[in-house]
Amino acid sequence: MKATEPTSTTEDRRARKARRTRDAMAAAAVDLILDHGLAATTVEAIAERADVTRRTFSRYFTGKADAALDFVRGDGDRINALLRARPAAEPPLLAYRGAVRDWLADRENPAWHVRPRMRRLLAVVDGEPALFAAYERIRVDAQEESIRIIADRLATDDVDDLRPAVVVDAAAGVLSAALRAWARAGSRDDPRAADLATLVERAYDALISEAATAAADRTTEVKAP
Repeated sequence: MKATEPTSTTEDRRARKARRTRDAMAAAAVDLILDHGLAATTVEAIAERADVTRRTFSRYFTGKADAALDFVRGDGDRINALLRARPAAEPPLLAYRGAVRDWLADRENPAWHVRPRMRRLLAVVDGEPALFAAYERIRVDAQEESIRIIADRLATDDVDDLRPAVVVDAAAGVLSAALRAWARAGSRDDPRAADLATLVERAYDALISEAATAAADRTTEVKAP
């Protein structure tokens, strides 16, 4: 008589299968949109390319733009998971920067930008309103979760205390600026086409430098007669 398979093993297998199905649909959406444009790409074509039914697609995604940007959503979740894991005593801005650095350095589960054609996808997002709207929605959702995580780290209320939102908006804005510079660099011969991790570090250094200068200027103003 065959032994009953442990429930946890069965659940893990189902989760892996679901992840593979989701990734296949997301990859199909990216390829079709980049090859034919968003308007000419249909959900049916994405489902056919991924070898799934239209109904299966609808269980995972609200539309083709949502599917094409699923890698962005997944990495937003990963950054937030890494943010939760940062040392409790670490200042919030440095904690967010560290989470982004860990995300970019993960070779076992590489960040989405290293996938094929992601640079081009990001460039297309800026010029396609529907994709841009979907991208912004995903970005806002991830940042809202980051704000809650920072508020917990500060043991404060993210409604009455502005610090969590200010930290996350600034830190996530730095990441967005680096990503856009990376995406808009047309070729790898362009200096801006350097490794994204390098661009991110430069961007965070610029933010900290500007903040320090502003703080020093503010101190001088306060002390002035």
